[in-house]
Amino acid sequence: MDYVIHGSMMPMIELTMQRDELVYAQTGAMQWMSQNMDMKTKVKGGMMGALKRSVSGGQMFTVDFRAEADNAQVSFGHTYPGQIMVIDIAQTSLVCQQRAFLCAEPTVDYDIHIQKRLGTGFFGGEGFIMQKFTGRGLVIIEMDGECVEKELQAGERIKVATGSVGAFEETVDMSIETVKGFTNMFLGGEGLFLTTLTGPGKVWIQTMPVQDMVGEISKYLPRKRRS
Repeated sequence: MDYVIHGSMMPMIELTMQRDELVYAQTGAMQWMSQNMDMKTKVKGGMMGALKRSVSGGQMFTVDFRAEADNAQVSFGHTYPGQIMVIDIAQTSLVCQQRAFLCAEPTVDYDIHIQKRLGTGFFGGEGFIMQKFTGRGLVIIEMDGECVEKELQAGERIKVATGSVGAFEETVDMSIETVKGFTNMFLGGEGLFLTTLTGPGKVWIQTMPVQDMVGEISKYLPRKRRS
């Protein structure tokens, strides 16, 4: 399977597949496909799989796209301003924010990742349940805004603004810590908590979490006046 990503902040990924190659995708992601591409909507993993996808911000159903001839094509589009990332999970499992999944090869398993720390679930910006991908092959995910990849060494830590964690390898530990200093906490604009990521492993940091974008847009929406 070959792929090309078109565009910048509202990108589209175009896959070129050979006969009998298959990818599965979230419902509503397909933008166009060639006539030699077969599409089937399924409940991947049965009702338990559907429930896992639902609670992690995905759709209960998935759609299989299978090439019926060589060089069949299908494309998937981003649902909000951001970047499309193609990640090979052959080495380690991948944990992503809710809503990240776009499509994947059939050898990739879509599961859920549950935050074990109570504070991280409440204040880490991603909730208690995230998306988790295991197995081997390519998974294609959506990031909010621009995205920066960093590789942390064993024991290396970075502090990330709440909600800016797009994805990380499962070898990375995620926790939260309180912002130090009264003025930093209440006047610094970063809130009360920061997310701490500790290596080893890769992390993907996003510049515009969709919840932040919604908050900024809401400032300019007309408000109903009380009579």
